[in-house]
Amino acid sequence: MSSDKSKSLADGDLQVIPAPERPKPALPPLPPAVGSKALVEYAPPAPVEEEDLEVKLRRIIDHVPVRVSNTSGSSAGSGSGDFHQYRQMRRKEQDRLVRMDLDYQRRKEMAEFNMRREERMKAAEERTTKKRLKRQKKKQRKKEKKMRVNAGGEKEQQKEESSDDDGVSENGEDAVN
Repeated sequence: MSSDKSKSLADGDLQVIPAPERPKPALPPLPPAVGSKALVEYAPPAPVEEEDLEVKLRRIIDHVPVRVSNTSGSSAGSGSGDFHQYRQMRRKEQDRLVRMDLDYQRRKEMAEFNMRREERMKAAEERTTKKRLKRQKKKQRKKEKKMRVNAGGEKEQQKEESSDDDGVSENGEDAVN
């Protein structure tokens, strides 16, 4: 039989050799699909917060096609319509740059507005807090003064009652026990 194998190789027949196994990437195992017979299972995309900006940029660069329209040919010289194509491309590019500048200015103004607004809100909150404390202190002082007056009035009433106990009434008559 070994002579048959060497004979078939010599005749130009193909030989099947098993390919070395590739190491599988270290990915978490997929959950088993219960009733699905699909060849490809849907996996939800990773949350945006977890992705690094560089990874996002790389993915965008890799997956977004680059389209170049109205390219000139490789032959030397230019035709009569090339100037008009150039003007059109230049106008589109200028419009794009103007839109980018306007968008940048709008975003900058919004950021400044929000910053000033936050500062105003903070200052207003500080003023409100300060005035609230002032009102509370005034109210507390008023309450303490009222308590002192009431306490002082009670002392005067007690003095009057004690003087009544001494046997002299307010009329100047002797109190009868």
